[in-house]
Amino acid sequence: MAERNQERFRLLVKICQLYYEDGLNQLDIAKRLGISRPHVSRMLTTAKSEGIVKISIHNPFSAEQELEKSLLSLFGIQDVLIVDSTDMKPDQLYSLLGRTCSPLIESVLRDGDHVGIMAGQTIASVAEELDYFASEGLQFVPLVGGWGSEGASWHANTNAMAFANKLKAKYSIIHAPAVVANEGTGTLLREEPEIAKVLHQAQNSRVAIVSIGDVSEQVTMVKSGGFSPEMMRELKERGAVANLCASFLDASGQEIEFPQQNKMIGLSARELRAIPTVIGIAGGEHKIEAITAALRGKWIDILVTDTLAAREILSSFQNLE
Repeated sequence: MAERNQERFRLLVKICQLYYEDGLNQLDIAKRLGISRPHVSRMLTTAKSEGIVKISIHNPFSAEQELEKSLLSLFGIQDVLIVDSTDMKPDQLYSLLGRTCSPLIESVLRDGDHVGIMAGQTIASVAEELDYFASEGLQFVPLVGGWGSEGASWHANTNAMAFANKLKAKYSIIHAPAVVANEGTGTLLREEPEIAKVLHQAQNSRVAIVSIGDVSEQVTMVKSGGFSPEMMRELKERGAVANLCASFLDASGQEIEFPQQNKMIGLSARELRAIPTVIGIAGGEHKIEAITAALRGKWIDILVTDTLAAREILSSFQNLE
């Protein structure tokens, strides 16, 4: 019996060497040793269970993945991707988040998708860092109108065009500002056939790629002239801490009403929620409260952020409870 066990052990070791060290597949090993492929598979499983083979994974991302698990457990969203921002300058974070999103977007998008695209420098960086991959029938659609006459390089229209150019796809444009002078103009523009068509496409997107904006006088919509500093201060007085498309959220993640909401051309957070997969991208210390609000309200399905923000989000959420 001892000799039989020794020969069995010898065969197990040989199969493991052929598979793990020499790179042969299970069928090749079966042919070489004159046994069946299922038998090879069982022997490999046995070798692992008996400790003959021990598999270790060199994981340089363990700290980030622990944060990802904590956020997933806490907020119950589909996925979280966290990048290490230790000792990183704020202006480098855009590119880092963009590079992280490139393989994610390739894995999420399917042929024939309509993809909603938000305004902002973060989303512009995602398009810039995106690597081409083969796809058919993609169409990129802006989720809001233009934020003003300045900053055109990161308007939603421009971002949609940038994504489309990278992937050799089609794109749509909203020929209207994101904020108009009065409610009557807003109603007329939303009913304009070409604008209504693009908004309908946006509502029927399968994937949306959005930034999560904070509420301050330094944000995109103020710098570009879409919102005045006074309007932003009023929103803060109403409890707004986050901007998501054409909506604002309070600290608990609830959508708030504000005087300008009927003057805005674009999808509301409630319309965004109807899109099956919403990828929210934001990072940095100034976005902590905004990201926390978006997570608390369950407005996004996948979050891409950085380690600094992730740690503080976990801490701030616990403080809010």
